[in-house]
Formats: sequence, structure tokens, C-alpha cells
Amino acid sequence: MFFARSTPRKKQQSESRGSSESKAKEPASSAADTRNKPVEGPLEQHLKQHLKTVRKKFLTQFPCVPDAELENFIVEVIEANNRGVSAVANVTKDPNWSFGQSLFFACTILTTIGYGHVTPLSEGGKVFCIVYAAIGIPLTLIMLTAIVERCMIVTSKLLGWLNQRLGHSHTQFQIRLIHLTIIAFTLILFMFLVPAAILMTLEHEWDFLDAFYYCFISLTTIGLGDYIPGDQLHQQYRALYKVATTGYLLVGLVMMMLLLTTIYDIPELNLGLHFYMKKDEVDEEKVHLRSGEEPACKYTEQINKSYQGDSVTTPDSPKVQSKD
Repeated sequence: MFFARSTPRKKQQSESRGSSESKAKEPASSAADTRNKPVEGPLEQHLKQHLKTVRKKFLTQFPCVPDAELENFIVEVIEANNRGVSAVANVTKDPNWSFGQSLFFACTILTTIGYGHVTPLSEGGKVFCIVYAAIGIPLTLIMLTAIVERCMIVTSKLLGWLNQRLGHSHTQFQIRLIHLTIIAFTLILFMFLVPAAILMTLEHEWDFLDAFYYCFISLTTIGLGDYIPGDQLHQQYRALYKVATTGYLLVGLVMMMLLLTTIYDIPELNLGLHFYMKKDEVDEEKVHLRSGEEPACKYTEQINKSYQGDSVTTPDSPKVQSKD
């Protein structure tokens, strides 16, 4: 099989990682870690202290187990879990590469979400991922863009209906804001709140914030991979669950693109219009590039015109002709 749950590491690297987990880590030096430290720091310290307590309690109850052997056992369990193999007894584990799992993995690649919970191990798998992503990502973007254009037909009819109803009492900008609010409310309701409530009931270890966090991280294509539906133990219909999640991600991305397109269609909210060159400026630049001449600066043209206007011509002096 081309893929597995995580990239294999050497035993020495695993042992060093396992030993580092049992010790307090040095504070991060990056600016992002410094900003996150007041928020994530206390919870991290609490987890470290809890692990130290559990480890010390185990060694106290079983003094015959050497500390080094326990360390190696923990490393092996972590490595097996990263490859999708649970160390918990009496667990019926579905194969990692069922149809639902494979479809979900392909969706995360083509949509650039990339949770990272599945990565290629072999050289053939890595080459396949490169070729598959290089061909599939552009085609996926084209497909999603085409679907958004079809959806814009429906939203344009809604905008026309709002213009008929509110055109006499509201400005065009206000009507477009109402139109945008309706689309944004629909997106938040059916792509964030309702799926979060469903995921909260299906994933017993998730609360509503965790489920909403997963929806936001996924539909914005951030894809941190810390929360993935369908990866808990004793879950029924896991393959069907993965297929349904794949469909949700595709529909959610279409809705997100539709919302962004609606925002771009409002000139007052499209910040890109302040940075783009105007059409006449672009055409003038193209003419100069084709002719091989450098575009003259506007202030230089004004100085030349003022100089030519102020110059006094006499019958004895030749007239100065300006070059177009």
C-alpha cells in the first residue's frame, strides 16, 4: 500500500521524541508561539504534570518495570497509533484504506485542506501524490468555479427581487448588503451551525465548540488536522461517515466561494479595486510595452506642456513642435 498514517521515523528519533515528551520543553522563541503561550501555556503545563503523575504512579505500582523499558513501550505505542493501529485491547479496527477513507483522503488533497493525518510512505506513493495533486487541484478549482457560476444565477435572481421590492426606498449599496447578509446567514446556518450540531452528536468526545472549530478550520482550507471525524474507536458505518464528510466539505467550499464572489461584486467592499490598475492605464502600459518606449511620467508631461505654452515664438525664431 502506498500510504500509511504517518511518515516513519527512525527508532532513535522516536526514542528522543518520547524522552522529550516526559521532560518540560523549552519555551518557544518564535513570535507566534510567544503570542499563543498565555492561552495554550497553562493547558500544556497541566497535561505535562498529569503525564508525570501517571508515569510516576505506574512505576510505583510496578517497580519491576525499568524506566527505559517503559519509555520504549510508550514510543512503540505512539508509533503504532500514528500508523492507525490502536493499542487498546478488544478493538475492531476497520482498514485504513477502505473506500470511504480513500475518498476522504483524495478530497483533502484536491481541496488543499490537507489534514496531514495520512501521508505517503513509499517513493511511489510520494510521486503519485505529486502527480495527482498537480493535475487534480487545478481541475477541482475549475469544477468548483463552474458550480459557483451556476449558483450565481440563483443569487442574481434574489438580488433582482430585492431591487424590485426595495429599490424605491434603499440605495443600491444597501440592497447589496441585504443580499450579502442573506447569503452569509445561510452559509453560517447550514454549513457551520447545523453540521456542528450533527458532529457533536456523532463524535462523543467533541463539544459544540470543537465541532464548530472543525467546520471553520476545514472550510477555510486551513486543515490543522487536530480534529478529524470518523477516527474514533467503536464507530459504526465508518466508511459511510467518511463519504458524507467528503460531500459536506465539497458543498461547504462551494458556499464559501459563493460568499466571497458576492463580496467581490460589491465595489464598496472589494478592497482589490483600490490596488488594481484601471483599464485605460493597463491599455496605455501595453501600448508602451509593444512599442518598446518607456511610459512618460505624468509630471514630466505637465512640465513639457507648461514650458511649450509659456514659450513665445517670434517670426525669426523657429516654432517648437511637440512630439506626440
